[in-house]
Amino acid sequence: ALAFDVFGTVVDWRGTIIAEGERLNEEQGLTVEWARFADAWRGRYRPSMERVMRGERAWTNLDGLHRLALDDLLVEFGVEGLTEGEKDRLNRVWHRLAPWPDAVDGLARLRARFVLATLSNGNVALLANMAKRAGLPWDCIFSA
Repeated sequence: ALAFDVFGTVVDWRGTIIAEGERLNEEQGLTVEWARFADAWRGRYRPSMERVMRGERAWTNLDGLHRLALDDLLVEFGVEGLTEGEKDRLNRVWHRLAPWPDAVDGLARLRARFVLATLSNGNVALLANMAKRAGLPWDCIFSA
């Protein structure tokens, strides 16, 4: 069996978030610098997970941690006027991450000879949704 990290290794989290954010800029008339936003959003992951591991925050899956960070970053970047539905859709961008151009074909070739699995802190629903949308041929999903 072969186990893969997903975020950054198999999917382009940064490029997908930037593209989604730029669409939001056009739709909402925003002027957010989405490259900085994406980096800041991903940068909040480890500190928020460490707070969970130290018992300072109750167990929260990755979707929940992403949403907490998103809410803070929207304020920090001066983004106003998004509805809860728009915030939820933006938060679920992590479920819609695009694969790197060679990822699906490469994984399919490996899958002909090996069992393929994720090894990720992403929650199962996030990883399953991402796999379905991106065509990632996992045999198993191992998740925190």
